[in-house]
Amino acid sequence: MFRKTRTALQKLRHLRFHGQQQHTWRPKSSSAQEKASRFRPEQKIHGFTVREVSAVPDLFLTAVKLTHDRTGAQYLHAAKDDSNNLFSVQFRTTPMDSTGVPHILEHTVLCGSEKYPCRDPFFNMLNRSLSTFMNAFTANDFTMYPFSTQNGKDFQNLLSVYLNAVFFPCLREQDFRQEGWRLENANPTDPSTPLVFKGVVFNEMKGVFSDNERVFAQHLQNKLYPDHTYSVVSGGEPLAILDLSWEQLRQFHATHYHPSNARFFTYGDLPLEQHLQQIEEEALSKFGNISPNTEIPPQPRWSSPREDHVTCCPDALAPDPARQNTLCVSYLLGDVTDSFEAFTLSLLSSLMISGPNAPFYKTLIEPKIGTDFSSVVGYTDGTKEASFSVGLQGLAEDDTERVKRIISETIDDIIERGFEAERIEALLHSIEIQIKHQSSNFGLALASYIGSLWNQDGDPVELLQINQRVSKLRRALKENPRFLQDKVKFYFKENPHRLTLSMSPDQNYLEKQIQAEKEKLQTKVGALSETDRKEIYDRGLELLAAQSETGDASCLPTLKVSDIQPTIAGDAVQLGSAGGVPVQFCEQPTNGLVYFRAVSSLNTLPEDLQLYVPLFCSVITKMGGGDLDYRQQAQQMELRTGDMSASWHIVADPAHLDKYEQGVVLSSSCLERNLPHMFQLWSDVFDSPHFEDEERLRVLVMMSAQELANGIAPSGHSYAMLRAQRHLIPCGELVEKFGGMEQVKFMKQIAETTDLSRVTRTLAQIKKHVLNPDGMRCAVNATPQKMSDAAAQLESFMKDATKNKREWKPVNPNISQRPLDPLDVHGPTAKLVYDPQFQPWEMKTFFQMPFAVNFISERIRAVPFCHQDFASLCVLGKMMSAKFLHREIREKGGAYGGGALVRDGLFTFFSYRDPNSDQTLSAFRRSIDWAKSGQFSQQDIDEAKLSVFSAVDHPVSPANKGLTRFLSGVTDEMKQQHRERLFAVNHRSLVEAAERYLGLGQRTRGVAILGPENERFNKDPSWIVK
Repeated sequence: MFRKTRTALQKLRHLRFHGQQQHTWRPKSSSAQEKASRFRPEQKIHGFTVREVSAVPDLFLTAVKLTHDRTGAQYLHAAKDDSNNLFSVQFRTTPMDSTGVPHILEHTVLCGSEKYPCRDPFFNMLNRSLSTFMNAFTANDFTMYPFSTQNGKDFQNLLSVYLNAVFFPCLREQDFRQEGWRLENANPTDPSTPLVFKGVVFNEMKGVFSDNERVFAQHLQNKLYPDHTYSVVSGGEPLAILDLSWEQLRQFHATHYHPSNARFFTYGDLPLEQHLQQIEEEALSKFGNISPNTEIPPQPRWSSPREDHVTCCPDALAPDPARQNTLCVSYLLGDVTDSFEAFTLSLLSSLMISGPNAPFYKTLIEPKIGTDFSSVVGYTDGTKEASFSVGLQGLAEDDTERVKRIISETIDDIIERGFEAERIEALLHSIEIQIKHQSSNFGLALASYIGSLWNQDGDPVELLQINQRVSKLRRALKENPRFLQDKVKFYFKENPHRLTLSMSPDQNYLEKQIQAEKEKLQTKVGALSETDRKEIYDRGLELLAAQSETGDASCLPTLKVSDIQPTIAGDAVQLGSAGGVPVQFCEQPTNGLVYFRAVSSLNTLPEDLQLYVPLFCSVITKMGGGDLDYRQQAQQMELRTGDMSASWHIVADPAHLDKYEQGVVLSSSCLERNLPHMFQLWSDVFDSPHFEDEERLRVLVMMSAQELANGIAPSGHSYAMLRAQRHLIPCGELVEKFGGMEQVKFMKQIAETTDLSRVTRTLAQIKKHVLNPDGMRCAVNATPQKMSDAAAQLESFMKDATKNKREWKPVNPNISQRPLDPLDVHGPTAKLVYDPQFQPWEMKTFFQMPFAVNFISERIRAVPFCHQDFASLCVLGKMMSAKFLHREIREKGGAYGGGALVRDGLFTFFSYRDPNSDQTLSAFRRSIDWAKSGQFSQQDIDEAKLSVFSAVDHPVSPANKGLTRFLSGVTDEMKQQHRERLFAVNHRSLVEAAERYLGLGQRTRGVAILGPENERFNKDPSWIVK
């Protein structure tokens, strides 16, 4: 389940495909692709039979399809010269009720297995591995278990744990009660406290449905597909979860988690034979063949359209409180296994809704009837049959009929007029860009991309042959110029299976939910005998005792700290200049793409303009520029670039916690042949952005405000973190202004403003400070062959931009200069801001929100990256998370997530979708006492180090090589020094770090909570309640 539906083309962009390496970068030995190409159909390998071997030139990999002889399990291997190898196994899971059985099962199988019967092997392996990814997902109709790692031994270790977990789990009732749901005394040690519902998934799903976008999306799916598995909530509807029994969970595993219902996928440069042998020996050899009967029938088609209505919780932060209705029309399309038809409909969806040149954007967004498209919009392929949805949120109730009429009229207009050829070319160009772009975790993206189609027995290899579909589409358009219009007529105009769903706020929505849970509780409690109550109390104590034990994880495989490389590879960069502006050049195998970034200082920007900076970043590449209006600009950007964007940039100096850089980052990419066009588009933005177009600005303001309001529920912990740091470091106030709750409220005010003339003038003022070469530096990543051309184009662009150069005085006179090259102290510098009068101080803030759960953060002022104690604090955070906080916050407390980490020089505690507040804050404090007591072993330290290094050594894509140095000033030498300090961390240094920075009297902390009404905070004068 995803927060916002994406079209398949948008998913394609999210994939960011690996591209072909330049010849000079290829390994000398035989490549993984070449080795895989030697397999032959009908070849037998470790109980498997090869069915097909296919080159996939679009993605520069070789695909090998196999079937397991005994069980019929399907297997796909994608061989590629990528050391970040991935494994996943997925099962078709088709629940027929909303108890969340596949979701709770996904959690519970990871709690212990026959070979690894310890508590929670999954979370233990996070600290015994160098994985680059470990997780599990419950989708609408399948459950996937993926991991990735760059270490061959680690791959075998994780594969063993994953195979045993999914095929031979313990499925203990105690684990079901912890992860799913249970009835338990509020205080498990006190039988006089009231009985309440607890459980990790129960609380997770309460958090999920605190998000109105998710509420609408779930209702839309359930009502469009009312006759089978898509009519229920696969993740679990909170009150329905309470009807699931342990026996039902075990039965679901028995019928769904069988190799005959499994699809295995591996990716990377490790040998296929090794994977097959291990999978056969450790799992599949112990099974026969069954008929799982999990096929999903087609949804019976309606003979006439339907309408329905649902309600949601009012949003106090909505751009316009009087306009909180949503309306969406959703159409049932064809089977997702027809990859060409799916590709065509996905492209058609983008043509209809994406960007200011799209018909629905023009007819629905620009008239400002609503604030943004509905939360579900475009082509959706996460079900057996795809769907297309279009509508608006932020509507007045009186406008719903108007929106229905506009949608119908727009479809008629598309059928009559069609689409401009240039728009189609722009979308096909975006596909070319994404095929060439190389990502750092491509295997995971690939597994997700093929998952839905493969789950419906479609051909995953055919899905990967992207250029074949592009060519077929071009032929179809040439043979029939009305090809796309005919599709619109068939799937939308003449399709009776369409649902019009509306949603409106109900002032009593939250109270009704609370009351429904109370009634459910009363019903269950009322049916209990005294014997039942005594049993619940005893089981609660048993679970608490099990959770409190220090588990023995010695049965699990593990890497050792000695398996970690002692040195980093380093990013080779060269420093130069263009038009008088410093430039960092990084030669990489970018596969014909050029990546451009620029940091422009905000040191001269007046303080009263700061709150407008995020809005400036959001609109600067969307207003039009030069001779191009915003529609023409959008078209050219899609035709000539991968993306052009701006974002705010506030980064503490790696050596000084109280110094920071403030600026705006400009980013773009393009094919090498389009370099002149990309820089011309930037020149237009620099020279004359069209801020005077108030109507266009109004549209962008409303969309931005709506997006911010919608983003709080799924990211509440991030907002809590930003608020908690506000008064701990000098940049904290500005970060809260730019990215915290203060920005959400500010954008709501701007959205409510009837006259935007002041805003347009303010944006024009900001432009004079930001788009000013005087405070700018640039970075370019490109192939060695094209770097000189890129440098020449950048030189030309910067010379042209110097006409905007102005010398402004910094607002803050306290400026520190950090050399961009530490070896050249007289060379160009980054200008850092500091406040010699700054004093950190504590603040506790509670934001009352219409949520069913809390998001909590406590942050403590610590040390910067280059400080000798930073490494100890990093290891300490990982160890406190794994050995104390996970147990207290998730297992005992029932929160979906929580832990500790070091970020921005602050030691940070957090919890996510948490039913508790005081209990969690107490757990934070007790974890400090635990760390100071030194009650941890050398094994605990080593595991924490492995966890830290798995993040430190995460693969970096060619596009992002050198970026950490460019944006934050962290050099390879600093990284190596940090690495050596991590290796040197010991028991004594951890205890000393805990005492020095986390102990009472030593720490300066900030706390923030976003959550439901809490009288305790209202009565406590030490809390600021918002």
